[in-house]
Amino acid sequence: MTTTLDIISDPICPWCHIGKVRLDRALEARPDHPFEIRWLPFQLNPEMPRAGMERAAYLEAKFGGRERAAQVYAHVAREARASGLEIDFDAIPRTPNTLDAHRLLHWAGIEGRQTLAANQLFHRYFLKGQDIGDAAVLADVARTVGMDAEVTARLLLGDADLAEVRALDARAREMGVTGVPTFVIGGTYAVTGAQDTGTWLKIIDELVEKTHELQNTARSGQGS
Repeated sequence: MTTTLDIISDPICPWCHIGKVRLDRALEARPDHPFEIRWLPFQLNPEMPRAGMERAAYLEAKFGGRERAAQVYAHVAREARASGLEIDFDAIPRTPNTLDAHRLLHWAGIEGRQTLAANQLFHRYFLKGQDIGDAAVLADVARTVGMDAEVTARLLLGDADLAEVRALDARAREMGVTGVPTFVIGGTYAVTGAQDTGTWLKIIDELVEKTHELQNTARSGQGS
């Protein structure tokens, strides 16, 4: 019996990247996990210009200066390293608008390649410093995960599924989501933040145990 695990995230969110890696370790340790993973959009910076902006200017506006930003991101970098991740913030020249990245994830979901695409977006942004708001970069992500890069590039030129992605983002906010990552289990139970692997193992084990109990109850009912 499968259970949906909706990952509401933004590919420029370092905690989303860290949270996914911690989740991955739990999934690897529990290959019989019940999760069917879906990625849903949430823009951390919905007012960001479509072309993005120079990162130093972004940090100045968001944190009130580079010094405060350096403190915040030093903590993030330590948490990333503790989770086995390297994030090169100095390699990121621009902070992108992620609307098109979310469109790519939406299309990747249709082809069953969503997690592959999400991992690529994280890798390219946090390790390579690539502009994941750029259509050429996104088309190459599509090619890398086995999608049609030419079709993706053409779709990015227009407004395909733009309204759908914005509606999904709005729906998350209506549900009360104010930050990411937010994980929604079975459409009802929300887990917020980059939870550690142990927490995910506990959640998975509880879900598997509950499923077994329901199955046993059903069998008992059939035999009575």
